[in-house]
Amino acid sequence: MSLRSSSRVGSRFTRSSRLDRFRSRTGAAAARYRLRDLAGLRRPATLVVLAFAAMVAFGTVLLLLPAATESGESAGFVTALFTSTSAVCVTGLIVVDTPVYWSTFGEVVILGLVQIGGFGIMSLATVLTLVVTRRIRLRMQITAGTETKSVTIGDVRQLVSGILRVTLIFEAAVCAVLTLRLWAGYGESIGHAAYLGLFHSVSAFNNAGFALYSDSLQGFATDPWITVPVSVAVIAGGLGFPVWVELWRHARRRKEPHSWTLHAKITLATTGVLLAVGWVAFVVLEWRNPATMGPLSVGDKVLTGWFQAVMPRTAGFESLPFGEMNTQTLLMTDMLMFIGGGSAGTAGGIKVTTFALLAFVIYANVRGEATVHVGNRRLAAGVAQQAITVALLAIGLVFSATMALMVITPFTLDEILFETTSAFSTVGLSTGITGDLGTMGELIIIALMFIGRLGPITLASALALRRHVRRFELPEERPIVG
Repeated sequence: MSLRSSSRVGSRFTRSSRLDRFRSRTGAAAARYRLRDLAGLRRPATLVVLAFAAMVAFGTVLLLLPAATESGESAGFVTALFTSTSAVCVTGLIVVDTPVYWSTFGEVVILGLVQIGGFGIMSLATVLTLVVTRRIRLRMQITAGTETKSVTIGDVRQLVSGILRVTLIFEAAVCAVLTLRLWAGYGESIGHAAYLGLFHSVSAFNNAGFALYSDSLQGFATDPWITVPVSVAVIAGGLGFPVWVELWRHARRRKEPHSWTLHAKITLATTGVLLAVGWVAFVVLEWRNPATMGPLSVGDKVLTGWFQAVMPRTAGFESLPFGEMNTQTLLMTDMLMFIGGGSAGTAGGIKVTTFALLAFVIYANVRGEATVHVGNRRLAAGVAQQAITVALLAIGLVFSATMALMVITPFTLDEILFETTSAFSTVGLSTGITGDLGTMGELIIIALMFIGRLGPITLASALALRRHVRRFELPEERPIVG
């Protein structure tokens, strides 16, 4: 064989081996791609749902252990599932009396589920928001549902550690105040006071509403050293981590001009308005009610009105019995609970940003404007569509659950609507009917809590990531509206 022919054969073998290596690499890459797809790693919304479902299942198994109950007997499956879902979804609705039914081990399990659920919600929601924003910026140069342009995708590890630091700072501060107050003011031992302070500070910051008192916090209704720190923790957790990033950067740049993001402006302004409206409404509507504020002094009425105005942000602590409140108060609370708190935080509901965007859309349509403007910014049409979709789906879900519970339970519309809104918005407030709904009713509430906690996050991200452009448009026609 000549030298030229041998070189040709060698080159063919070389190309063949390179081709084989390329095929093997691409085949392996395709296999990894399919595995990631099956595991939900390419779909953040699916991954979030799977993660929270796994946490609920893990918590249910722990609460089914005999050591989790005071009686030493295994709890019923639905009871354990309901409590685990309520804790992981940081809701606070209960079907059994927490300090009476659950042992110290059971209470610690609930506390751990609340902390994991709250931290997971904040971190995963924030990371999802950043992923969505980056995808949209790369494709269409617009902002997604929650504007976080001051936070870059950057180092996810650093981002999550920042959320952890904010969580621990607030929880430690509130825990210290509650511990000192319970020890010095109520005669608790320092160890038990620290345990109570830790439990309620974690529950408050994560907007969970679980309490180690059978009447929630009604025994401390007129004590500002208890109610004020708890309400501050609820507000802080409900604002959302992107807003705290803005507040931190603004505090560091006090001498430098700092422009606030639209998300931070909407969240802070709407939260302030809702707190003020709720505060005034609670005081006015319950001022003469002999079962709630009637016997209290003027100062105590103002304090309890403030505390109950904060709780629909969404934490289920009670300083007044909601089962004794006026119908008008319950309806007003329904609306506040449905709105909820800030995005990428521990609060539930449709979120204050969604509510504010809907108000801006209505205002623009009434004025006959083709586009929606907020401050000195124009909203993308997709953001308005997302807000409308989330709100309508939430209304449909609450309405359907209310109808179902009215068929299978003997309770009134006021009581059931309050319960379903509280469950969907992961608030935890109740008129006292949760434990009497029956197995089917409890399963409906479980589904509401899970969908309500994950629905707004997963739906918003799914809508933003799955944007399709039509290749053609049909002829336009305008039906009669209104």
